[in-house]
Amino acid sequence: MTVKAYILVNVSTGTEDEVCQELVEYDEVEKVATIYGEYDAILKVKAKDMNHLDEFITRQLRALPNIFLTATMIIAKEHK
Repeated sequence: MTVKAYILVNVSTGTEDEVCQELVEYDEVEKVATIYGEYDAILKVKAKDMNHLDEFITRQLRALPNIFLTATMIIAKEHK
């Protein structure tokens, strides 16, 4: 079953654009936006299942050197 989620990330100061440009290259990433507030960017991601989502977060996303914090919210239902 397809899993969609929003992932909030904090990055090293001054690397926001660089990290976002790198993140849009991943197949799992549907959208990326830089944001103001407690977090630096938000991603909307889509994975084929929870295992795939876990692999993406732990082995790809958190492996990027300028990302130091993530918060994942699984989408329960989408509305237009």
